[in-house]
Amino acid sequence: MGKCCSNTNQPAGIGPVEWFGNMIDNCYEYALRSRSEGKHVVGIMCEYTPRELIMAAGALPVCLCGGSAEMIPFAEKHLPANLCPLIKSTYGYHLQKANPFLEMADMIVAETTCDGKKKMYELMSETRPVYVLELPQKPDDSDAMKHWIAELCKFKTRLEERFGVEITDEKIRKAIQTMNRERYLRRQLAELMKSESPPLRGRELLEFKSIISGIETDFDKYAEAARILKSSANAVDNSGRIRVLMTGVPIVHGAERVLDIIESRGGLVVCMDNCTGLKPILEDVDETSTEPMVALAEKYLHLPCSVMTKNERRLEQLRRLAAQYRPQCIIELIWQACITYDVESYRIRQLAEELGIPYLKIETDYSPSDSARISLRVEALFETINQEPCQEK
Repeated sequence: MGKCCSNTNQPAGIGPVEWFGNMIDNCYEYALRSRSEGKHVVGIMCEYTPRELIMAAGALPVCLCGGSAEMIPFAEKHLPANLCPLIKSTYGYHLQKANPFLEMADMIVAETTCDGKKKMYELMSETRPVYVLELPQKPDDSDAMKHWIAELCKFKTRLEERFGVEITDEKIRKAIQTMNRERYLRRQLAELMKSESPPLRGRELLEFKSIISGIETDFDKYAEAARILKSSANAVDNSGRIRVLMTGVPIVHGAERVLDIIESRGGLVVCMDNCTGLKPILEDVDETSTEPMVALAEKYLHLPCSVMTKNERRLEQLRRLAAQYRPQCIIELIWQACITYDVESYRIRQLAEELGIPYLKIETDYSPSDSARISLRVEALFETINQEPCQEK
């Protein structure tokens, strides 16, 4: 990141950039300290798992999705080569015992999203405590919410049994307030990208996240970053770059290659609607609800993942984001063998045509072998946009 947030005159002595640049180590130290205080660690694999329930059980929710290409060859001893790299990387960490957070996990929560994940969870559960949440795939059905509430209630009971705690409504409400605060702070940073010349780039914005939710120091650093970036003294001229709305699969820690290519070729990713971007933080949980379990179910079932059918909410959300962030093109990233996003890309292309902006689909894995080809395609897209005489920037 640029020098805009590297001010070290901070109360804790470390600026936001330095803090989140050391995110993994920070989280590791936080997890070790929490475990020494008697707290449990619960690994999660998807945004559909309500972190609030884990926090209400006095445990730490930790994202375990793998972003390392180095772990994939180990996974391919058990899994097919033509499978999503995120699944293979995550499973490779499992086989190699190379992810310290996974090794700490007292429970791993799995969701019935894609078929590849579901079958990988079966293999993982042979040696680790895996709990599966059955996610309704037709969210608009009359009985979908009833089923999802029942699933979350079963999950709550499992947490109570596993950790010998009682999860009260009051504990859930407190966790909801914490997560709503986290979502609000992250939204503040994301909304800076609406500017004609945003004070940071998409890759820099992506750094402002943590694999563990609810860390108070993270909250302080989110607020500091927003305050510093809003200052005119820290203005950065990004006005000449091509504004990009990036959609598709999550860009987990270690798998940022395509985003880096886009911005190294003159792009500016002003909006990412994926699971590591805006998707999980756009909506809060209703803190005023008299039934906090229902409020949780409503928020999380509303996530517009491509596993849902029909998934009209994703298109509606992209229309709103396009109006707010004013992209000049849409670039969709799809991991190899991610069937649901791959099929849905047809509708995203149609949406781009409706919006009157170019669309580019990039299907790849974690290997850098196709980086040159991706670079050429991105350059060609940007050249086309720059040649449009009436294109607003």
